[in-house]
Amino acid sequence: MTPLDHDLDRERAFHDLCRATLTRMADGADERVVTGEDVSASGADAEDLGFHLRSHAKELREEPPGPLFFGRLDHTDGRRHHIGRRRVSAHPAEPPLVVDWRAPVARAFYQARPDDPQGVRVRRRFGWAPYSKGDSADLTGLEDEHLTDPAAGTGADGGSGARAGGLLAAEIERPRVGPMRDIAATIQPEQDDLVRAPLGTSLCVQGAPGTGKTAVGLHRAAYLLYTHPRRVQRAGLLILGPNRAFLAYVSEVLPALGERDVRQTTVDEEIARTVGHEPRAEDTEAAAAVKHDARMAAVLRRALHARVAPPSGELVVPDGAYRWRVPAAELAVLVEEVRAEAPPYLVGRERLRSRVVRALRTRAERRAGPVGAAWERRVGRSRPVSALVDACWPGVVPEQVLAEVLADPRDPALTDAERAAIRWTRPPRSYRSARWTAADLVLLDELAGQLERAAGYGHIVLDEAQDLSPMQCRAVARRTSASGSLTVLGDLAQGTTPWAARDWREQLAHLGRPDARLTALTAGYRVPGAVVDLANRLLGALRVDVPPARSVRRDGEVTVRAVTDLEAAVVDAVRAALDREGSVGVVVADAAHERLRGVLEAAGVATGHPGDVAAGAPRVTVVPAGLAKGLEYDHVVLAEPAAVADAGPRGPHRLYVALTRAVSRLDVLHARPLPAELGGGAGTP
Repeated sequence: MTPLDHDLDRERAFHDLCRATLTRMADGADERVVTGEDVSASGADAEDLGFHLRSHAKELREEPPGPLFFGRLDHTDGRRHHIGRRRVSAHPAEPPLVVDWRAPVARAFYQARPDDPQGVRVRRRFGWAPYSKGDSADLTGLEDEHLTDPAAGTGADGGSGARAGGLLAAEIERPRVGPMRDIAATIQPEQDDLVRAPLGTSLCVQGAPGTGKTAVGLHRAAYLLYTHPRRVQRAGLLILGPNRAFLAYVSEVLPALGERDVRQTTVDEEIARTVGHEPRAEDTEAAAAVKHDARMAAVLRRALHARVAPPSGELVVPDGAYRWRVPAAELAVLVEEVRAEAPPYLVGRERLRSRVVRALRTRAERRAGPVGAAWERRVGRSRPVSALVDACWPGVVPEQVLAEVLADPRDPALTDAERAAIRWTRPPRSYRSARWTAADLVLLDELAGQLERAAGYGHIVLDEAQDLSPMQCRAVARRTSASGSLTVLGDLAQGTTPWAARDWREQLAHLGRPDARLTALTAGYRVPGAVVDLANRLLGALRVDVPPARSVRRDGEVTVRAVTDLEAAVVDAVRAALDREGSVGVVVADAAHERLRGVLEAAGVATGHPGDVAAGAPRVTVVPAGLAKGLEYDHVVLAEPAAVADAGPRGPHRLYVALTRAVSRLDVLHARPLPAELGGGAGTP
């Protein structure tokens, strides 16, 4: 038996010990739930304790199957730590068998290097069989990196003589089947710096395709929940993605890291939930462009505050046998004072009421001495005071204001053409019967925020942020508490909406975090070098200032083929891809999506929907280019790139997205001439 075999046997035995310990941890947590109910304490304390114990027991029971550790650190002082996705310990007071990857001691696993070993003598990585459920027999290899003695070399993966870093590369390049996996085992130093940024720091990550920006954002969420559990859970943490397909694809990352109670939704769904409406109509392109413009915030503010007016006469408030009077001129000053303070509209309404009551109290105290709080409440809700407040600062709902704006837009900030674009051609009888568009919901959310500020989240992870309009950015900003922070993820080169950002500083200003730390990730670990090189040819046509992507992988296959029968060629390419391992994505212009899917189904090729990651889902997915962002497939068949590029002003950006979805092989098929930037590519006749 070789030394490697001995090492593997010892590590397998240790994994068995960890597995047994985790089982005892779960059993012990269940017992503590039962005994904890009998603990004598105040009702609030008992409830808090019970919730904590039940949550911990639930986490352990729902621990996803899989290996319990993926790495090991041998320190120069003799300490040894196995690194995994959660802490495993026989007793809270004892040293853990497995250290959570988020713990401070685990950081050296990601950051140590020969010129800065950080007290680490050997870093060991473990090779597990693909899709392992955590059976110790699935531990098939290990690889040691001797940081303090590089001449000692690297271990082998089960005796096959793997190259240095082979296990890490194999894990990164493993076929993409099912939902996105966590990257706890493969986090790179520059990613780790972002993941472990302080809670109060807002980040903006400009990430080229395949650089792991989405995974960084999700792992940062998990890290913050681990590092500041009470603070983050109390303030709330929200994940915002671009669409449901994307959210389905990333939905298992946080649960795999032990974090299940994190809300994940889209910006549009979050807005619809808040305003209480669903889109029931559609805008023209021109109308949507105006409604998403940043100027609409001021347009709505002016429309809202236009109803604030000075009083028409003096205020007279009966008080027993006496009548208190406040002259109209004094009331007008109070109205203007509150207006100048620019509080949220409903706050201003109540502030005006308070100022009027104060003026009445001053008169009453001059005549009869101090008055109590009960007197103030009674006078404040009296009919004359309420009538004055209603006249000077009327109550209103967002739908009422927006209906008035859309029925007769008059704001001078808009051009005649812009006013015509958003004007209702057939105004509804009442705002209550209005059919709102998706852009209208964003405006309703803006008005709701202008009426009254709601409590925000402590931290928001916002992915594909480059695609948000200024008004959508404002909606996100309102959901961040004053002391909260953002993790903003995106790629200006992948901006595909009509209002997509071209500059991060401007976008961050709309998000309320103009001074957020901006970092560019350019090293790609997912997309092979051949694919990146082809996609980079498009950057010059995108008119955005981003550094070219580069890949650490020099593998991958790219073919670009001219064909006469595009549909038949797609069927043949898909069948050839199915002979290999992994997922297959057929990316096509949105307008041709349903037809091409029907062609494949008619040819006997089962196809799934984007984001469908259920067990047994078809390996082949036909993806409209507009929904491809954030998704990845082992083999991508890109059908007719010219049609993707021609689909609107942002077509070249969509083509850039489509070209960068492949993690192993890219097959570009075209019956029309290629876009000029791709002409003369690999395999082009």
